[in-house]
Amino acid sequence: MTLYNSIGQGYNCTRQADPRIVEQLVNLLDLPPEKVIADVGAGTGNYTGAIANLGYQVIAIEPSEMMQTQAKPHPQVTWITAVAEKIPLADNAVDGAIVMLALHHFSDLTAGIREINRIVANGKIVIFAFEQSKIADFWLTDYFPYFIRDTLETFPDTKAIGEATSLQKIAKNIHRITQKKVKVLPFLLPADLKDLFAAAGWCKPEIYLNPDVRNGISTFSKMPLDELELGIKKLTADLDNGVWELRYGQVTSSQTDCFAIQSGLP
Repeated sequence: MTLYNSIGQGYNCTRQADPRIVEQLVNLLDLPPEKVIADVGAGTGNYTGAIANLGYQVIAIEPSEMMQTQAKPHPQVTWITAVAEKIPLADNAVDGAIVMLALHHFSDLTAGIREINRIVANGKIVIFAFEQSKIADFWLTDYFPYFIRDTLETFPDTKAIGEATSLQKIAKNIHRITQKKVKVLPFLLPADLKDLFAAAGWCKPEIYLNPDVRNGISTFSKMPLDELELGIKKLTADLDNGVWELRYGQVTSSQTDCFAIQSGLP
């Protein structure tokens, strides 16, 4: 919460809801309009609002007030200031829930999933996340190795096992907690993502030279200044002299996949 209270200003400049991700979330929730959906870790409410625009009632749960101040008011959205591990809603208060690129900010994964499962009635929980165990395979870490350290330090359970937690392990944990069927579904990143999160520039390296883009990615905001400046200098030089194209020009989206974790009915 402290992080996003400090870096949240201007977050909306580059973090917009991508319609293809919205479609994936809604399809996996499999709920008719007017049902109530909880958006846990809602940020500035971009996906909250996009889902509300489709006719759903959405409860946005977000601990950072700075992030909340940037949300556009919507008659079908209610905001609650809370963390995932302690949601002030009654049991079975909502019909479904989403977690959009916020799982790695949970301080306690087990407690967070247990709380989300508690407030969801018989509906589904859909979590959109990175495969963090493969972060070292992403070319961006060649320029900014801090991404690897940050993953080990912040993603659920990584401190205990000494390596990034795979989504399959997280899925097993979700099944254990919810006693519901869980699926892990790949989402190949298109080249023209509207939501410029960390992996969005997999084939457009120049976006990471834009400070507005970096300000919308939490890892860049936590990165030591000397490492950030060195990485920018190296990436700039490699783009100018053609080295990046020679090394990574054939990169494909399969190397920077995102996944949707769907917890469904028993």
